[in-house]
Amino acid sequence: MKPHSSYIIAVDGYSSCGKSTFARLIARELHYVYIDSGAMYRAVALYCLENNLLADGNPVTEKLRKSLDNINIRFHLNKHNGLQETWLNGRNVEEEIRSIEVSAIVSKISQIKEVRKKMVGLQRKIGSNGGVVMDGRDIGTVVFPEAQVKIFMTADANIRAMRRYKELIEKGMDVKLEEVADNLRMRDHEDENRKESPLRKADDAVELDNSHMTVQQQMEWFRKLWIKTVGIYEH
Repeated sequence: MKPHSSYIIAVDGYSSCGKSTFARLIARELHYVYIDSGAMYRAVALYCLENNLLADGNPVTEKLRKSLDNINIRFHLNKHNGLQETWLNGRNVEEEIRSIEVSAIVSKISQIKEVRKKMVGLQRKIGSNGGVVMDGRDIGTVVFPEAQVKIFMTADANIRAMRRYKELIEKGMDVKLEEVADNLRMRDHEDENRKESPLRKADDAVELDNSHMTVQQQMEWFRKLWIKTVGIYEH
């Protein structure tokens, strides 16, 4: 068995469950690398918005396929705040990829086979040596089915919508709660029903419903899971 310092931790689940916050905290405690796989698809969606690769709100698949080699996505650690940021073609786009416009099309972008193939390849390359926490929709089922720890996060849809709404308002974005709720319902449907790597719980994943849990309670839950898996908890 691999040393627990080289484990792969997969955190999958629905949009706005707090996967990124949870995964970041796990990575910080275990001194692991955190990878936000969803940010990669959001970066591709932003590229489509900025380069006229959409028609009636849908990606022009053939144009996007031809543009994939021009899309360079990297992660950089911000030394000032300790957060990992997403860079697209040499530019920090961490804030831009969180917009409601990107959220509205990212599920459609992620359904395209060639996009998923490129992103999955990049994700596997980043996590090949272990010691990573990666969150997304298909990490435990497709990207790293061999991950030693798999978590599937879920929460009440209304609670998720309110969390997302508050997050966007705090960032100064002009959105309505109903708009956010509609977007989440659409994303849930598209994520669950897409042909390429649909959202589903891996058979060996442990489910975490955090509808009524604080971040601290979620971390206590994880520490117990880690001890059950590894036998010790070092951080």
